[in-house]
Amino acid sequence: MNKVPLTKRGAEKLREELQHLKSVERPRVIQAIAEAREHGDLKENAEYHAAREQQSFIEGRIQEIEGKLSNAQIIDVTQMENTGKVIFGATVDLADEDTGEEVTYQIVGDDEADIKQGRISVSSPIARALIGKQEGDVATVAAPGGEKNYEIVEVRYE
Repeated sequence: MNKVPLTKRGAEKLREELQHLKSVERPRVIQAIAEAREHGDLKENAEYHAAREQQSFIEGRIQEIEGKLSNAQIIDVTQMENTGKVIFGATVDLADEDTGEEVTYQIVGDDEADIKQGRISVSSPIARALIGKQEGDVATVAAPGGEKNYEIVEVRYE
């Protein structure tokens, strides 16, 4: 299976979620199943079926996270020398050449992407246009409304 790139922070968040699922959610749902069983006939017991469905979801999520972590390639950009080049994990300040509007994005793995927090997936069109460029370069992004040009103002490895 292919390695999945993750930032150090992204891997830590996945580990925290995994720990929470195993130590809090799994025991809670096992208790709920036990209580529902005490109510009698399981065929017509909605509480039992809901708890079993929730257990199935939790176990699936645990397997998914464990799979991602086992295939993760954790990249800590803070340990790298800042060459001014846009790489995975870098935080990039951009200026829209048409409007002058400035935006800041961090390039992260697919699972970590959250546009509201300024984290974009490495496989997104903007990130693909930025990777390999340096401060002062102009990146052209094919957007739904036509091409957009962004000047790379600053590249930080934080």
